[in-house]
Amino acid sequence: MATLSVKPGQRFAVPDWHTNSHLISADAERQRSASHRVRQEARALRNETNNQTKWDEHDNQTRLAERISSVNRWKETLDKCLADIDVEIDALAKVKEAAERALQAKNLPLDVAIECLMLRESRRAIDVVRDPVEEELHKEVKGIEKAKRELQQRVNEAFEQLCRLQEARQQLSCDHRRKMEALEIDRVCLSLSVNSPNISFKVNPTRVPDGSTSVDEWEQTSQFNKERAEAEMKAASGLRAAAALAIAQTDNELEAQRVATEFALRKRIRDLERAYDELKWQEQNILEEIAEMEEDIRRLEEDLQRKTQDLKVAHTRLETRTSRPGVERCRDQVQYGLTAEVQQLGATIRALRQKLAESQDALDALYRQLHRIQTDMGYKANSLVLDNKCMDSRRKLVVPAEKFARELDIFNRTTNRA
Repeated sequence: MATLSVKPGQRFAVPDWHTNSHLISADAERQRSASHRVRQEARALRNETNNQTKWDEHDNQTRLAERISSVNRWKETLDKCLADIDVEIDALAKVKEAAERALQAKNLPLDVAIECLMLRESRRAIDVVRDPVEEELHKEVKGIEKAKRELQQRVNEAFEQLCRLQEARQQLSCDHRRKMEALEIDRVCLSLSVNSPNISFKVNPTRVPDGSTSVDEWEQTSQFNKERAEAEMKAASGLRAAAALAIAQTDNELEAQRVATEFALRKRIRDLERAYDELKWQEQNILEEIAEMEEDIRRLEEDLQRKTQDLKVAHTRLETRTSRPGVERCRDQVQYGLTAEVQQLGATIRALRQKLAESQDALDALYRQLHRIQTDMGYKANSLVLDNKCMDSRRKLVVPAEKFARELDIFNRTTNRA
């Protein structure tokens, strides 16, 4: 007959079973409640963090847009400032070139004035006079040298101002370039999204980079660059006006001096021509007087020769009559007449000889005066030639410059005229 086997193990009572069921149900309810609470908190956290993230992203998008707008405004300001400073640099460079051309143009008047002074050094004797022409030429040389010094000073000032403008422009350009780079970076940042392919985690992205500045410092730097550029442009504008005034003023002064010099030179030439004509007239008169004097001397010599022959005849007659014999050697009227004739002829010959000597002295004086006149005429002619050469040389100051080709010495910025 078969028997029932009993498995070994603990046996629970029915109440324990019910108690266990109640515990499991209670734990399930508690876990469900806890899970529900966690779910609700998670949902709230998700909503809160999503909203916070969206608002933070929106705020930063707005800040980026505002920053881009602010940087862009400064970039446009710097663009305008750069354009203005480029215009000012071009204008000042043109004024500097004009001043250099004006300075270069002073070399020819200076060369001409010095050439005129050197030409007039070839005057001779009494014509070496410190006349108004020489005074005006010295004034012209001093005026040209003064104008060259002033123009050179303006050129130097313009060069220095151009260097300052270039330095200011370099700072503006560097600032503008940094603004462009910052704009590009911020625009890239503004365009980033969760779908962008180049986003990733970075090492310590919240660090403050070396060389970081505050917004005030950033704006003050750009403001300083802008104000400095504007100050340099204002200084350059004043310098341009001063340089243009100096060019016009020196040109007017030198033109007035040139006119005064040429007026004095023309007057001197007229005076020399009048003096030369007067000497020519005197020479003609002296030559006529010399011709007449030589004719009179010739006649005096002829008369003296005839009187000498007459005296010889009278002497011969007297001597011959001494040979009359005896009582025939009486002092008759013939004797008295011949004696008187000898005495008269002697006095006449002495008077003629004295007058001949006086005439010869007068003729010598006339020849000396003629030589003096001709010498002075030579001086005057030489002075006329020199002053006319001066006038011809000064024509280069008023005729077109291309008619007088000049070789430019680039090293010392002077002209070498052939």
